[in-house]
Amino acid sequence: MPNVNLMQWEDLAPIVTSLQNQATGRSDAAATDLSTVISQMQTTLRAGYDPVLASFSQQFGLTIIALRPYTGIFADLEKDLGRWGAIVRKINYLEEDPETAQFMDLPEGDSIDPWKINKFKVLETHLYGESTYKKHKTITRDQLRNAFTSPAALGEFINGCMTHFENLQRQWLEDVQRALVCNFIAAKYTANAAMESAQAGTGDMVVHLLSEYNTETGLDLTDVTVFQPDNFKPFTEWLYARVNTLARFMRARSEKFQQRIVNKPIARHTPADRLKFYMLGKFMDQIDAMGLSNVYNDNYLQMATKRGVDFWQSINSPDSISITPSYINTAGEIATADPVQLEKVVGVLFDDDAIGYTVTLDETDPSPYNQDGRYYNITNNKAIKTMNDITEKGVVLMLD
Repeated sequence: MPNVNLMQWEDLAPIVTSLQNQATGRSDAAATDLSTVISQMQTTLRAGYDPVLASFSQQFGLTIIALRPYTGIFADLEKDLGRWGAIVRKINYLEEDPETAQFMDLPEGDSIDPWKINKFKVLETHLYGESTYKKHKTITRDQLRNAFTSPAALGEFINGCMTHFENLQRQWLEDVQRALVCNFIAAKYTANAAMESAQAGTGDMVVHLLSEYNTETGLDLTDVTVFQPDNFKPFTEWLYARVNTLARFMRARSEKFQQRIVNKPIARHTPADRLKFYMLGKFMDQIDAMGLSNVYNDNYLQMATKRGVDFWQSINSPDSISITPSYINTAGEIATADPVQLEKVVGVLFDDDAIGYTVTLDETDPSPYNQDGRYYNITNNKAIKTMNDITEKGVVLMLD
């Protein structure tokens, strides 16, 4: 029997007649064999190969370049080079106590010293180092000519190659951005655990949503039962209020929601236009569909720049994180924590200065032309400076 997938003509009329009869009710639904008339993309090549890549057929009538530009989701983490280039230092101003005013209690026969020295107290932190990687590809001059019908078709293929090359760069950069967010979450969790270990009840950088909700309502919901229709809408209403309250507290100048450095009190505040809110995309969709359908409209949750994240680390386990984080401890020293295994991470609030990166080098250069092989290579070199600062405000939200 003829088969279009074998480069043979097939009479489609009988199939269309049968489908039309089923669609209009002139006949009942019937098993319809479409295997010989529907063309499928396949790996089997039924024409000659080009001699270079051994993967192109020779001069088909139409070539589809199966590619589209890719854009990542963490672009708002990028900082300008002037802000995060070279060695970066951050000047932090320490908290101080007020002094007793003396003008209402002037001492008889004495004087008030107006020249007492009281220096500004600061803590300086530094950001060092860059990470690099590269990728190179080979561009041939004329060996692919038999694979395309015209110079324009060959040009389209080369353009597709360059788009693919750029997509790879963007994907790898997104991997770096994702790693920054995951490290920040794991570092906050580690620092919070240390605070709790030192003094119970002092950890404020991780919020266990269900535990708090159950305590306040007297319920006993789990991460499974919370999604039942009668439970989820009230929970999302409470969640909206809880997150909004966190944002309000972050706007207040305080030492809450940040890593404290011993004997170096630093009060910070994060206004709404400097606060970012990343939420697990699946959880955001569930809130939108099952809970507060208008919670992300202009009238709600305007306390932060919001973004849905499809997954934190692995697409196979979207709400999980498995990271050995780098972080700054209470002594102000860089430390590497024990591995952190987290599940049910549904969101993170953080100051714009808490997570960032800048690309300090992004150059694509050609090699000299190889006249015998009639090809040249192009190489992209990247250098990236990354930054996590858990002394800035940030809160991890967990559905437990």
